[in-house]
Amino acid sequence: MAPLETYAITLPVRDYTPRHFLLEVDGKTATITLNRPDRKNPLTFQSYAELRDLFRALQFDTEVKTIVITGAGGNFCSGGDVFEIIEPLLSRDMPGLLQFTTMTGELVKAMRACPQPIVAAIDGICVGAGAIIAMASDLRVGTTGAKVAFLFNRVGLAGCDMGACAILPRIIGQGRASELLYTGRVMSGEEAERWGFFNRLADAGSVLSEARKLADSLSAGPTFANAMTKRMLHMEWDMSVDQAIEAEAMAQAVCMKTEDYTRAFNAFAAKQKPVFEGN
Repeated sequence: MAPLETYAITLPVRDYTPRHFLLEVDGKTATITLNRPDRKNPLTFQSYAELRDLFRALQFDTEVKTIVITGAGGNFCSGGDVFEIIEPLLSRDMPGLLQFTTMTGELVKAMRACPQPIVAAIDGICVGAGAIIAMASDLRVGTTGAKVAFLFNRVGLAGCDMGACAILPRIIGQGRASELLYTGRVMSGEEAERWGFFNRLADAGSVLSEARKLADSLSAGPTFANAMTKRMLHMEWDMSVDQAIEAEAMAQAVCMKTEDYTRAFNAFAAKQKPVFEGN
């Protein structure tokens, strides 16, 4: 079945040519572009699987330090393709449906597990699974013209798709997440920024460059420590405050043994700006 497709992605990722989207590695930043602009960049069984496998591979890529994900043609992503995903699912049995829903969830798991911070550059339509990909990113740069919607209940499904009920409330709060997931309504770009879903707004013509600028600034930082921050942000969802404090004590002690920590002290002592190398 299509959802069981896998893609052999060898390292370094910069040498991989995807079949179902675009990938560019510039310096330490990888940019993934969903590239079906004539349809507002919908996902297919194959693009879901290839994205999942790419993010899994990125866990082990030592060259890429940050990731940008965006869409071509002025839109981010219109969700699952109506005729290539939605319609075929109508004829699947329960095991086949569970294969699909498990695979889509694995994409979010892979995004959260890869150590590199992910910056989403969002313009235009960002709905359904597209909104989930934006949500699963670490940071989001949007435009006033962006339209974000978790549409699942509008097609007769629960709003709890691909981790939405766990992740979205942690970004914008329980009440606001409940409203979006129960109603499936569109959240405007200004509202998304005001509610904290977008970290910042940019003009449509510069949203990708602003996202890359943010990603590059993270790539120039202490990338081992950034990866540790991402891991702790994810792990501490399931911890008590006391457990989180203990886990952070261990994480910080590990970071204190990095060369970047020593570089930071030496630069401070010399009244210079530290140049981090990620080790």
